[in-house]
Amino acid sequence: MTWESVYNLLRIKDFIYFVSSPVLQDALFPVKLVFVFFTMFFLSAVVYFMLNSTYLKYKFLEDVTEFISYQAYGLREIANRWKKIQKRTESGAESEYKLALIEADDFLNEMLEDRGFAGKNFEELVNNAGKIILPNIEEVLAAHEIRNSIVYNPDYKIDLDKVKKILAIYEATTKNIGAS
Repeated sequence: MTWESVYNLLRIKDFIYFVSSPVLQDALFPVKLVFVFFTMFFLSAVVYFMLNSTYLKYKFLEDVTEFISYQAYGLREIANRWKKIQKRTESGAESEYKLALIEADDFLNEMLEDRGFAGKNFEELVNNAGKIILPNIEEVLAAHEIRNSIVYNPDYKIDLDKVKKILAIYEATTKNIGAS
C-alpha cells in the first residue's frame, strides 16, 4: 500500500466522520424535515391520483373481465349491440330491417375508426383495414352498397332473408375486429 492510498483512505474516513458528526446532523435537521415533508406530499399525491384514476380501474376491470369470461374485453359490448340490431328484424316491418342494416353498417364504421383506421368514407376505411383485419372485404363492400341503396332510395325493397345474410356478414366482421 502506497502512502498516497493511505492518505486517500484517511481523507475518506475524515469525510465520513464529518458527515456523520452530530454538529452537522443538527444543522441539517431542518433540511431533512423539508425533504421528508416533500416526500410524504408527493407520495400521497401519487397514491391519490392512482386511486382516482379511471385508467387503472379500466385496466383492472379489463383484465378481470377477460379472465372470468375467457374472451377478449369488449366482446360482450359487441354482442349486446348486435342483440339490439337483430331485435329490429323480429318486428316484421321492412323499415326496421332497413334500420338494422344501417345501424350495423354504422357500427362497423365506428369500430374501424376506433381501431385507428383512417379514411374519408366507408370504402376507404375498409380498404385501409385490409384483408388481414377484414378477410371478407368484398362481402362487406357489397353489403355497404345495399345499405347505400336503402339510404338514398326510400322505395328500395328488401326481404328478411337477405337482411339476415347481410347482418351475418356485418356481425362476423365486427366480431373479427373486436377479437383482434
